[in-house]
Amino acid sequence: MRDVCIVGGGVAGLAASIFTARAGLDTLVVDGGESILARNASLENYPGFPDGVDARRYLELTREQARNAGVEFELGRVTRAKPVDSAVPSGSRDAGEPGGQPDLEQGFVLETEGGEPLDARRLIAASWSDSDYLVPLDVGRTQRGSKHFVSVDDAGRTAVAGVYAAGRLADEPHQAIVAAGHGAKVGLAVIHDSEINFYHDWVAPEGYFTGRDREVPPGCEEIDDEERRERDDQARETIREAFAEPVDERPTMHPSVDRD
Repeated sequence: MRDVCIVGGGVAGLAASIFTARAGLDTLVVDGGESILARNASLENYPGFPDGVDARRYLELTREQARNAGVEFELGRVTRAKPVDSAVPSGSRDAGEPGGQPDLEQGFVLETEGGEPLDARRLIAASWSDSDYLVPLDVGRTQRGSKHFVSVDDAGRTAVAGVYAAGRLADEPHQAIVAAGHGAKVGLAVIHDSEINFYHDWVAPEGYFTGRDREVPPGCEEIDDEERRERDDQARETIREAFAEPVDERPTMHPSVDRD
């Protein structure tokens, strides 16, 4: 059983996965295909790219960052999510259906289209705009027009313990930087709920903590100047390679547009 299964390989799901994986949680991202961000011809409002960046290149780099953190990916579509079938009285309905008595502490089963079911202790829904698989969990979906949104608290928790929603699906504004930030926030909520020691996203220079007679906090590390330079060299090389050639493929057009 995975610690965390994230449904959706867009910016919100990827950001959440980076945080949970770096905190030591066994994290799987189920990617249903191309992110809606790939329809963007140029991502202009994302900090760190003064002249903008091709959205597909940005997604590739973010996926690489997630893989480096230990995230695993599975291509497919989740069709149904329900609690693990445990402690259900004989003759009752399925644990994921009304009338059943699921034990939410046992985690969740995710049925996939043409694949094996997946088990996870916690589930992050980041699959804009597909959330039909959440219906058996009764997380509280609200329909507006043709879209559904999931009700969450300030940290992305739904009404069902162990189930979270991130990004646009959680009714966050339709901006990549907002989705990434919300995904990170939801990832931190999962870390907190998993009772992992408080997690800092820090790599500090040597002596930053120990020079003040303090222990290095969980999730942090101190590195000397040589290690800092080696990491900077690697980071610059990664970016040079990523931007060495233009992205030739055209952005994905909205399905309703006739391109012929």
